[in-house]
Amino acid sequence: MANSQAKDRKKWELRGQALAANGTELTHLTAHGGRLGELQGEVKSLTAEQASLTARKQEVSKQLKELMQEGNKLVAFLDAGVKQHYGNRAEKLVEFGLQPFRSRPRLVLVGPDGQRLKPSSAAKEAPDQPETP
Repeated sequence: MANSQAKDRKKWELRGQALAANGTELTHLTAHGGRLGELQGEVKSLTAEQASLTARKQEVSKQLKELMQEGNKLVAFLDAGVKQHYGNRAEKLVEFGLQPFRSRPRLVLVGPDGQRLKPSSAAKEAPDQPETP
């Protein structure tokens, strides 16, 4: 976009100079040539303002990034403090937007007779039986 703006501005400048040089022949266009000169001045000032705002935007973005990093570190510290106070399994953590630790239920192996297998026999038969998540 900047490239086409630069081309357009150069074209405007050339047209303005040509109109000024041939003003006696093109008297009916001199008023429009004056307006073109005003537009060139406005575009030039707005381009300078845009460059200034771009620089300011970059500064603000840098400050915002630094503040976000500091905030994230502070939240991590506070989360650790809340977990230390209530414990990592407390349901009270949900109030703070934290997930309480909930361990998976242990897999219970049942034999063909419907009875629970003992740990020693379960270890022997576990490879034969597929695990269910």
